[in-house]
Amino acid sequence: MRTVYVFLCLLLMCPLVLQAAFPIEVSRPLYVGARALGMGNAFTAVADDATAGFWNPAGLIQWQGVKLFGVNKFYNREDYRFDPKGVGYSYRGYSLFWGNKIAIGVDSGVPDFNYYGIARQFGPYLAAGLSLKFKRRHPSDVYQFFGYQTNYDIGLLFKPRPNLKFGCLAQNLEGFGIQWLTLGSAYRYDTYQLSVDVAFPTDRTTPEVYIGAEWDRFPIVPIRLGFSNGAFTAGIGIAWKGIHINYARIFEKPAASDFIGLAISLQ
Repeated sequence: MRTVYVFLCLLLMCPLVLQAAFPIEVSRPLYVGARALGMGNAFTAVADDATAGFWNPAGLIQWQGVKLFGVNKFYNREDYRFDPKGVGYSYRGYSLFWGNKIAIGVDSGVPDFNYYGIARQFGPYLAAGLSLKFKRRHPSDVYQFFGYQTNYDIGLLFKPRPNLKFGCLAQNLEGFGIQWLTLGSAYRYDTYQLSVDVAFPTDRTTPEVYIGAEWDRFPIVPIRLGFSNGAFTAGIGIAWKGIHINYARIFEKPAASDFIGLAISLQ
């Protein structure tokens, strides 16, 4: 009960800031992964599944073997469609990643990004990662492995204790330099995991706040709640022998949206 109380207090302290445009229209990780979305998009320090190549490439080193995922927005697709997917491979402190996210039905056209990531573990506490992001042109008569615009993400993950992690994601979205700097923390207590992200834009002073919680008292059916910069989120999962099915809803404007994702782990 104490953990739930702290989580609710954090929600009340956060500013209710609504975004003017869908965050999926640029090469930021928001909405990627039904598990992350259910946790309020507070995933920079968690980043322990195949979506890490989007959220924090340094997190790719947190497992061994292959992980892949796909997400489908199955409700309220008349507002927009968003179906990211990816695959990551990790072996003895080295990791590789490929991912794609494409949005359809948004004002900016068809924002389509291919991600290619790499990560390296440095000792028992620190990891670093890099993702190159290639924006692809639409329409196109050929498959575009890369694209006409290249940007990058730099991620760091610091784990001073087994139940405490800190993450950092520096993002280049256009031109040169960093446009977004996201700092995250994740803390696990018993069967609860709490996470907080604060994203700082370099062109204005108001940060974005994301808060998430995951309760896996019964690991086969984890339950999630979150607060995504003004929008509440909720989610639930089903896990069985390396197969994870996750559902998430975000109460965004003008209407709520529902996502379902499939993640598979091969070791």
